[in-house]
Amino acid sequence: MSIQTGPNRSQLRAAPAASVKPAKKKKKRLTKKSSFWATLFFYTVSVLFFFGMVFSVWFYLTESGTYFRFMMADTLITTQHRHWAAYLIGQEELDKRVEQYWKRFEDYSDIKDQHLVQIGPSLAASSKAKVPEKELVTIEPIEGKNFKGYLLSISDPKKIRIAVPGKVGKGEKVSSMVQRLGAIAGVNAGGFVDPEWKGNGFQPTGIVMSGGKIFYNDGGMNTPNHVVGIDKDGLMITGKYSPAELLKMGVQEAVTFAPRFIVNGQGLIKNQADGWGIAPRTSMAQKQDGTIMFAIIDGRQPGYSIGATLFDIQNIFLEHGAVTAANLDGGSSTVLVKDNKIVNKPSSEYGERYLPTAWLVFDDPHKADIRNIWEGLDIRKIDPSKW
Repeated sequence: MSIQTGPNRSQLRAAPAASVKPAKKKKKRLTKKSSFWATLFFYTVSVLFFFGMVFSVWFYLTESGTYFRFMMADTLITTQHRHWAAYLIGQEELDKRVEQYWKRFEDYSDIKDQHLVQIGPSLAASSKAKVPEKELVTIEPIEGKNFKGYLLSISDPKKIRIAVPGKVGKGEKVSSMVQRLGAIAGVNAGGFVDPEWKGNGFQPTGIVMSGGKIFYNDGGMNTPNHVVGIDKDGLMITGKYSPAELLKMGVQEAVTFAPRFIVNGQGLIKNQADGWGIAPRTSMAQKQDGTIMFAIIDGRQPGYSIGATLFDIQNIFLEHGAVTAANLDGGSSTVLVKDNKIVNKPSSEYGERYLPTAWLVFDDPHKADIRNIWEGLDIRKIDPSKW
């Protein structure tokens, strides 16, 4: 029988020494490592706190910081998340600023149009010179300090129609309207009810007219709306009018949006601070010879294009000879389509948006099969959030 014996004394003395010493070194290394990260965290927090204090002083107590803060607030005011601006300027100041903007828009709409636009034969007769034939549609790039975009020009305003979706219950992408109706080009047009920026694009705001007929009207026949339109003679109509007045004036195409900001060749927006924030923009103008211009400005894309103020757009239009101009729906709706291709870079995270209206250009607008999709519907029962 064999007897198994335990370790001898030398082994008992050696074992603890071999196991304890590495543990102490590991603990020491962990202590140094923890101390390093604690120090790094302390300095990081201190630096962030310092710069946060400096930024807060600049943001709230300096002239340049206050200007930037109000510019951010104005940008939010133009979106569906207007209430967020209260975190920047306070609820009282927000309410005051919104009220000021709408009062200014009302004042702009009251300025009498002197009808400086001369279209076709009247211009030729007054100048006694042969007017060369112009290309119907041209597109040129435009840019500023913080934005890039395009200027779409249409030499004959009578070639433009307001298009609407082809199916009940949902808006339609501008590219789809262009393809379905055989248009040359198209841009987004009027505003619409858009819950949480996820609306189905089927319910416009205000009035929609196409081909001289009222397609949609959410008020009475004598209820004034801010309108951007074109009459039977090709004159751009901007300002505040009731549906009854628009019919009497012979307006053919119209949507609701605001403000008008160039009247009789004079810009109404005095500076950048009154430019209604920085955002993607779609705006419309007319030159003295009748040419219609659309400014399509991309935005909300750092490194490419942040967006423009209405003061920026006003300057671009004036440089190109505009005598009348008004704002259209912008933001994530802004889009330019030419030859069935999207020319600009829409800012919507969902891609090109579904919309209730678009300005389309046709070789022969009389052949465009544009039907009143809201005819016979009870517009009070439209659910703009239901897809």
